Amino acid sequence: MRVLAIGDIHGCSRALDALLAAVTPASDDLVVTLGDYVDGGPDSQGVLDRVIDLSTRLRLVALRGNHEEMMLRGRTDPNERLLWLKLGGTETERSYEGRGIPLRHREFLESQCVDSFETTSHIFVHSGVEPNLPLARQSVAYLRWKTFRNASLHCSGKVVVCGHTKQRSGWPCDLGHSVCIDTGASRGGWLTCLDVDRRVGRLSKRYA
Repeated sequence: MRVLAIGDIHGCSRALDALLAAVTPASDDLVVTLGDYVDGGPDSQGVLDRVIDLSTRLRLVALRGNHEEMMLRGRTDPNERLLWLKLGGTETERSYEGRGIPLRHREFLESQCVDSFETTSHIFVHSGVEPNLPLARQSVAYLRWKTFRNASLHCSGKVVVCGHTKQRSGWPCDLGHSVCIDTGASRGGWLTCLDVDRRVGRLSKRYA
């Protein structure tokens, strides 16, 4: 069994398809998607369709990112909507062709996605953790919005796997105790999948 973490997809459905074809998750693998399925790339609707389909066929843990937070809040808060549109929501709306976000997608993001997940050896979050607080006491704002910079060893001793902060090098940043795998899929970079136990990555270009 493998534990596979997939970084920020940001509307890049073709890169996701290519990555899944290369990694070929098996029924006994655990796949953890780190959030930010939407915004920036051309096909947020297609990405959510694929992730929801994966959840019916595989063991999938789907995290909720800050872009999902903005999208959901923007449905009822005009200021949040303006922020969301500026940060990639325009492309997401375009992918839905003006029909709005379907109930199936909203229910998945609101009810099936979680803010964190941990195994005996790893912690998975969208953006980062406060090093001196156990996972149960972390604030949602920190889990979804914290920038990956000078990350410290978490008090649990577990390895933290996250996305959110695009790595300018184009490669995952591995500090030993923390790994960031946002490699800029929607900005001409790679979409990354990390086999967390073997510490081996696979990469797929946005338009592959």
